Amino acid sequence: MLAPGACVVLWSRIEVEQAVVWREGAAASMHLRMLTGEWVILPETATITRPKWRDKLPQIDFAQDLSEDIGTPRWWRGLALMAALIAAALGFLPHLSRLEAAPAMRLDVTAQEEMRSQMIAPLAAGGDSGRHMSATRLAVATASAPERARVEMVATLAAGDSLGRLLQRAGASAGDAARASELIAARVPLAEIPGGTRLDIALGAHGGDGRTVERLALRPRFDLDLLLSRRGGGLVLESRALAVDETPLRIRGLAGPSLYRAARAAGAPIRALQQYLQALDAHMSLDEIQPTDSFDLILGYRRSAGGTVEAGDLLYAGLERDGAPRAQLLRWGSGGQFYDAAGMNEQRASTALMLPVAGHVTSGFGMRFHPILGYSRLHAGIDLGAPWGSPIFAVADGDVTWAGPHGGHGNYVRLQHGGTFATGYGHMSRFAVSPGMHVRAGQVIGYVGSTGLSTGPHLHYEVYQNGRPVDPMSVHFTMRSGVDKGEMAAFKARLAKLLLVRPGAALAPVGGAAARSGKGLAPLR
Repeated sequence: MLAPGACVVLWSRIEVEQAVVWREGAAASMHLRMLTGEWVILPETATITRPKWRDKLPQIDFAQDLSEDIGTPRWWRGLALMAALIAAALGFLPHLSRLEAAPAMRLDVTAQEEMRSQMIAPLAAGGDSGRHMSATRLAVATASAPERARVEMVATLAAGDSLGRLLQRAGASAGDAARASELIAARVPLAEIPGGTRLDIALGAHGGDGRTVERLALRPRFDLDLLLSRRGGGLVLESRALAVDETPLRIRGLAGPSLYRAARAAGAPIRALQQYLQALDAHMSLDEIQPTDSFDLILGYRRSAGGTVEAGDLLYAGLERDGAPRAQLLRWGSGGQFYDAAGMNEQRASTALMLPVAGHVTSGFGMRFHPILGYSRLHAGIDLGAPWGSPIFAVADGDVTWAGPHGGHGNYVRLQHGGTFATGYGHMSRFAVSPGMHVRAGQVIGYVGSTGLSTGPHLHYEVYQNGRPVDPMSVHFTMRSGVDKGEMAAFKARLAKLLLVRPGAALAPVGGAAARSGKGLAPLR
């Protein structure tokens, strides 16, 4: 016990959490609970001195974790402290205005104007540099400005434009424009001159309503140059036929990591390369192409002696692997379709079963327990197990009546073969045909997948007779190429001729500039 009036000083290192005064009669005591959980009993006469703020400051928890004790006074104190620190940081943020360095030498207004007069100001700033002087008495206005005796220009004929209107807009007189149009129309119909044709125009002295046409050169056709010139006061047209070389352009190279990039680097035009990839994609999966495979493109190519070049359609698409042909596709027929050289034979199968995919039968025709639906029902076809992406072939010539999603069949193609027979192909990963197309036996119509109600990659193959499903294993097709011996011989001859073209042979100089007519320049008056 402390004597009356005794004083107990609690320093900052002794923290008081709770103080309770107990009075029991004359005796009184004070219970102090420390933060450590212990209770200290002091007499009532004891004096508690609160620590100063300097002593409490080190004990304040400034680093409050805002993910804990959300909503408590301690959490709000931490949030306020964070907001205050952010505001302080933004308050001390430096401005981002441009800082200009002090010049090496201070210039007065006169010196600045002198320097400005000697600079070259950009057009965006007005371009008004240099000294500007007002006219003096030495400047005398002229009665008329002299005009150029000859004006030369290049103009382009737009699609739907008129040659006569173009010449008049260039400054030619109406009479010369009409005469020039008349002479050119006698050699080439004006409507057949393609848009984008370039005209080299030379105009002479100014007459009544325009300048006279002194010279006009154009190439209205791939193999023809026209030159209009003034002779003896009149216009004379000279035509010159250009020698044209139509050797196909053959491009070969390794596929490498990217067939597209390799072919483009070898010089294949974009349009021909797109046709090449589409042709290959219709007969095989592009994923099968290996970096060591060799691509082979042959496309129509025309060059004139005047230097004009015109790239045509793709004629042949080939792919080789280890020196052996992997695909030999030739554009054939009026439809412009590509056919595989190996498939253009007189008869590929005779009274024999033809399966649409290289695989094995995993489920036959008839009643069976459906693995997904969980009950028995008629399996109106056969299932052929094959790797994902394997090509699916048409078993006979026919028309595509359906190519799209078809319920549990997933991606489905239906072919009508004429008469009473039709075939269906289900669970495809992607299509190679579209509705309305006519396909031939052996043509790729799609690729094996697992769409619809399917447990894995396979082909569901159906055969219908008079609209009723029949067992595909009981049907035999005779596959014919659809061409006779004469057409087949022409196909093989065309293929052999194209394969004789050397790569880059079409890039040799065009031999001679003689006209096809053999007469060179032929003037028309």
